[in-house]
Amino acid sequence: MLNSSFYGWLNISSLLLGLISWLFPIINIIRYRRGNQKNWITLSLLSMSACIISLWFQIIYNHYLVEIEDWTALMDTTAAVVFVSAVLIIITVLLNIINLFLHKSRLSK
Repeated sequence: MLNSSFYGWLNISSLLLGLISWLFPIINIIRYRRGNQKNWITLSLLSMSACIISLWFQIIYNHYLVEIEDWTALMDTTAAVVFVSAVLIIITVLLNIINLFLHKSRLSK
């Protein structure tokens, strides 16, 4: 079992990775407007990867709460984790779909 302070960092890391998963597609949109199409696929893949790892960190944290049998913490936080995870997934996917359509339309011209 890892040190309990490690598990506290999972929530912070999850939040940062979630923000990064939104930042990469936004960078792609800004670069598209400037006519720069370099590495847009790489940034989209990094965005999706950051989203996935962010969610994985939340799963690890919930597993930790189960291991230490902190049922009240699970009951208090599960609804918020489910809601925030859904928002993270929806926005990440939508931003990356927008990027796909923008770059696909420019490449087909």
